[in-house]
Amino acid sequence: MESRRKVLQLFKALHRTRQQVFKNDVGALEAARQKINEEFRNNQGERSSEKIEELMKIGLDVEVILRTSVIQGVHTGPDRLLEECCNENVLLQRFFRDVFNSKKVNFVEETF
Repeated sequence: MESRRKVLQLFKALHRTRQQVFKNDVGALEAARQKINEEFRNNQGERSSEKIEELMKIGLDVEVILRTSVIQGVHTGPDRLLEECCNENVLLQRFFRDVFNSKKVNFVEETF
């Protein structure tokens, strides 16, 4: 029963993270919802505790990657991009700011 509770907690955490990361992108929200549900449905009958632990590790890694690595942007004009991301992405913000600036794209930082 303990692993069942942990799996449900991971499922909910992935959906909460999805809603936060893709909050203004309907297409990405739906695609992420479908992928999360599909992966959990495909492994619903798994009984091996080792396999369940392995799948849990993958799910936890995916949640961290979503939370810390996704940067959404909105084109606000020619050569202009408005950044929409969470505060956990500070290092990636700096990296992408350098990439965009090197390509002469005006980068506007606005954290929500």
